[in-house]
Amino acid sequence: MFFHDKNLLEMVRIERPNPNYAAMLSEQLGGPQGELKAAMQYISQSFRIQDKEIKDLFMDIAAEELSHMEMVATCINLLNGHDVQGPTVSSGHIEAQVLTGLSPMLVNASGVPWTAAYVNVTGDLAADLLSNIAAEQRAKVVYEYLHRQINDRHVRQMIDFLLNREEAHNTMFRQALNKIQNTGSNRDWGVDEDARLYFNLSNPGNNNFSVNNPHPPAFQNPNGQPGGHPHPGRH
Repeated sequence: MFFHDKNLLEMVRIERPNPNYAAMLSEQLGGPQGELKAAMQYISQSFRIQDKEIKDLFMDIAAEELSHMEMVATCINLLNGHDVQGPTVSSGHIEAQVLTGLSPMLVNASGVPWTAAYVNVTGDLAADLLSNIAAEQRAKVVYEYLHRQINDRHVRQMIDFLLNREEAHNTMFRQALNKIQNTGSNRDWGVDEDARLYFNLSNPGNNNFSVNNPHPPAFQNPNGQPGGHPHPGRH
């Protein structure tokens, strides 16, 4: 069950309309690293999670991502201004100027519609957590790109807030990953010889990545310290 609180998670303001930047900001509304993608991914992944604490974490972050989506859409709406002015959009998409009466659309900065193909769900908690960690990292990078291309102090303040929340979610997912080590696809990680082979296929050159004498993961040590001995085989 979801409830809509009419108050935004953080105040959204602009100094002046900027339809061109509104089109750019659409990337975080309907793009592959955007807020809708994140919300739908975490909700979809949560349905099979048995760990109640982690399940709540996924749903809580998903709900927050929906509030981020509301903030981004509100900002896009303000940036689009009050009158349709297609010529003011020099890059990106102009659908909002000619199709939706300036209403924010679920599209990326090029006008490509949002798709469920952006959502990654495997049913394996370790794999899904790693996917979510990467998703939060990528979203932060996009917000950093957007931050550099706008001088509006209010828009920058909103982006600062959102990219810092991406970092918070990233940290939470990393902590959850630590909690479920040695389960699912992480079980007995790296204990077989084949899992520690490195094929040097970049000749000629001396810039070879070294994997000599790799240490087994800390979670495999019963004392919880790095440097334990790997299990003799998989179970």
